[in-house]
Amino acid sequence: MKRVVTIIGSGMMGSALAFPAAENGHEVRLVGSPLDRDIIDACIATNRHPKFDRDFPAGVKFYQIDEYKSAVEGADFVIGGVSSFGVDWFLDEILTNINPQLPVLSVTKGLINLEDGTLISYPDYWQRELAKRGINREVCAIGGPCTSYELVFHDQTEVAFCGQDSAVLRMMRETLTTSYYHISLTNDVIGLESAVALKNAYALGVALTIGLVNRNLGADAGLHYNSQAAAFYQAVKEMRLLLAIQGAEFDCENIGIGDLYVTVYGGRTRKIGILLGEGKSYDEASAMLSGVTLESLVVARRVAMAIYRKAERGLVDLQDFPMLVHVESVLEKGADAEHPWELYTFDTTK
Repeated sequence: MKRVVTIIGSGMMGSALAFPAAENGHEVRLVGSPLDRDIIDACIATNRHPKFDRDFPAGVKFYQIDEYKSAVEGADFVIGGVSSFGVDWFLDEILTNINPQLPVLSVTKGLINLEDGTLISYPDYWQRELAKRGINREVCAIGGPCTSYELVFHDQTEVAFCGQDSAVLRMMRETLTTSYYHISLTNDVIGLESAVALKNAYALGVALTIGLVNRNLGADAGLHYNSQAAAFYQAVKEMRLLLAIQGAEFDCENIGIGDLYVTVYGGRTRKIGILLGEGKSYDEASAMLSGVTLESLVVARRVAMAIYRKAERGLVDLQDFPMLVHVESVLEKGADAEHPWELYTFDTTK
């Protein structure tokens, strides 16, 4: 069955999803956000996203944001392709104005910390805000280890879609599943969204060790895996504790660990972590990566704030989260990137 898929936000991940959808024979309408005008112009002129090295498959059409209403008309579902910095724009300009019955699948990763230390997902946030406006809508989401450029390259990829309407999830899976893009389904929205958001904060912590090797042994020292593995272990340990607090199901926990792996070894979070590990200040590292969207930093700060608040309320012990505290100290207080390794060990002897 041929479907129409409208993608709003022509960032790398949103645009990458045009490939499996169009290769399955569906019509894809890629709409740029107000910040994406140059990207859409380039797509129209060359049939290629400026950051990809492959042309879009047949069946992809391109729209500027002014044309989004026509791009949404007749669509079977919408994919939200904005970054975490576009969450409120997507709420105000898109979710508030399109048919509440039109299914939406979001690629946006992140969590929002409430005053009491509760961490909620972006789908939950959108649904709460829409309810205040008298709009009843569910937003589904994608999570899992997937980098956009590898998806375009057709590397084997396993992700999960989450939402409460299982029939809608199955329809989305049928539309996007290919020989290289494999999709699991879950109704555990907070579990999946927490897992794939938390990995950003902890991938930053693991990536610090790569920069520390450069700083301590020289840039030509090559890759050293002991410290990365030690930090990865601590990251997994803390993620599991946080996911238990979030009420995540076991499968979502495992997806988060897979996503942690791919984020450590590729992408923007690795770059900022290496620079901070090498001794650059947050401002220096940010300037060197000017123009790069660093969503991991937002997640790290929000999760740390939530855990501090829960600790104030006596609900958690900060000693259980030394890596999270360390990452927050590096970002917010300019602390040295060297890990507090002694806090990562344990003694379970009797």
